[in-house]
Amino acid sequence: MIDENDAHTKMPELKGRRAIVTGGTTGIGRAIAVLLASHGVKLFICGRTPEHLDDALQRIREVGEGDGINVDLSIREDVDRFFEAADSYLGGFDIAIINAAVPAAALADAGESEMRYQLDTDFNAYLVCAQEAARRMKGGSDIIFIGSMSAVSQKPGSSIYVAAKAGIQGFVPAFRKELAEEDIKVGLIEPGFTGADFQYPEFPPDKQKALIGEHKMLRAEDIAVAAHFMLSQPRRTAVSLIRVETRLEHP
Repeated sequence: MIDENDAHTKMPELKGRRAIVTGGTTGIGRAIAVLLASHGVKLFICGRTPEHLDDALQRIREVGEGDGINVDLSIREDVDRFFEAADSYLGGFDIAIINAAVPAAALADAGESEMRYQLDTDFNAYLVCAQEAARRMKGGSDIIFIGSMSAVSQKPGSSIYVAAKAGIQGFVPAFRKELAEEDIKVGLIEPGFTGADFQYPEFPPDKQKALIGEHKMLRAEDIAVAAHFMLSQPRRTAVSLIRVETRLEHP
């Protein structure tokens, strides 16, 4: 006779865990924060714009508990300020979603200062935030990086962004192995074409809504579900990479 209790992997409870989300005020980061809050995770988020922070915290507090601050993670002092505030509010954390990013253009079209800012945000800040998170974490913790399918598609017109996301793609497997013995799991989610203010002005809200309806664009919530799946596996299981793509090709 089949034991129904042994027919599937038991999902660990997320309630009571504590998480930071960089870039948690808009798009994918916001969607992840809201979903985790709805499962009883206490959140601390950051973003660059006050009105986006206020909006995200309002939504998080409708379903759970959370706080956050405005910072620019390309600035080292702001990274320190974020982690100090997170430590103060959460009293430690065991989930880190490393997500904050800005659009980045073709290298030939960018000035040097613009290029450096984009790389500082989209690559260097990822590593610095991951380092700070890992230093604070104990066994049973999780770090999830939000990368991009741009690392795979490598389309023209965004070579700086491709460089950053390809760097993250190469970094994560090595970092995962470095922390494995400490029972800190590391995973990478690479979203495809996803609706968010990140896509403005080329894809305004009405155009995004239409593409989502045509199954040619993802919703940020689709990526949040992938993060939830990654976090809800037993400790023996390392879901190291999830790629979430649209069923149909966008224009």
